[in-house]
Amino acid sequence: MYLKHKQSGDLVEILDTRVLFDPSRPEVAGRYHAGEELQERESFEKSALIFPSGEELPRCWMDASYKHQVSSNK
Repeated sequence: MYLKHKQSGDLVEILDTRVLFDPSRPEVAGRYHAGEELQERESFEKSALIFPSGEELPRCWMDASYKHQVSSNK
């Protein structure tokens, strides 16, 4: 899966989507997808990533208490 780094606008290849979907993990391993050479693996803050379309990541991927907050608002 590819996401976009907010600050640079570069695409980031996410190496483990399970970590991306886990709201208790604030960082995810990935590598910039730029140029022809394979880039080094880096750790990215989820808050620094967006979808290539410009949309923010779902809150349920970022906030471990999201489910409880939604339930209490009903």
